[in-house]
Amino acid sequence: MNSQQVAGTPGTGGEPGLRLSYGYGTDRGLRRELNEDSYIASDPVFAVADGMGGHEAGEVASGMCVRALAQLPQLATGERTATAGVVQQYLSSADESIRSATGSRAGTTLSGVVVVEQMGVPYWLVMNIGDSRTYRLSQGRLSQVSVDHSEVQELVESGEITAEEAAVHPRRHVVTRALGAGDETEADYWLLPIEEGDRMMVCSDGLNGELTDGQMLEILSTVEDPQEAVDALIQAALRRGGRDNITVIVIDARNVLNDAGIATTAPRTAADAEEEDTLPRAGSEDAVNGRS
Repeated sequence: MNSQQVAGTPGTGGEPGLRLSYGYGTDRGLRRELNEDSYIASDPVFAVADGMGGHEAGEVASGMCVRALAQLPQLATGERTATAGVVQQYLSSADESIRSATGSRAGTTLSGVVVVEQMGVPYWLVMNIGDSRTYRLSQGRLSQVSVDHSEVQELVESGEITAEEAAVHPRRHVVTRALGAGDETEADYWLLPIEEGDRMMVCSDGLNGELTDGQMLEILSTVEDPQEAVDALIQAALRRGGRDNITVIVIDARNVLNDAGIATTAPRTAADAEEEDTLPRAGSEDAVNGRS
């Protein structure tokens, strides 16, 4: 089965002031029979879910996850008023629905951003559960914002293996937190001020499992159009083997102004905003892709 969508045309969205340009895409890959990834790319919500369970169960889990996010009222109103607490309510509902529908035999990761505003200043509210990832390209530097919930990440943090060893570790695909399965089902959140020229990328591990950070940086920093960047990233992952489903969203931020109408080009910290229900980082048209 192929990835299913409620989709418009990738492009530009947003209220006066902040302008978001974005692109999105998914591919089954070269070795998988099913595409168990789902995504939502609908201002102000951009997220990727990677289903687990096989025999279409993973497809069901990831689809239910993104459809839950599609019920956020901010999608209907266009307001950027969501909070981590509100988002978690919808994810908790998705967790319950997935367990009920699959008998806890399937689960899904989730990673992405919700664009929010506090006191007239825009922020990326990054969310993550599992090992899908959210990256930020800012001032020429690509950094991973999300932190994987995986066995190898725990080994890296304990100093038992290096990040390079984790990339080829035989248990690199074992996640320690997911929606619909296991005991740990709450996402982590980060609140980052949006800066002029920010480029965010959200992806399933079918992308970063094939490409190094350097290879992703090369494409993200040289391909200006976000949809063309998405297409180039997917094609690069396929050329490297395409061993898993590949889903990518790229979002660009332009005309970033604060409440006084001043461009926010200077670096700021998340401490400048109210961070209730968020965790700090340690160390236009829309698309909803989900399954029925």
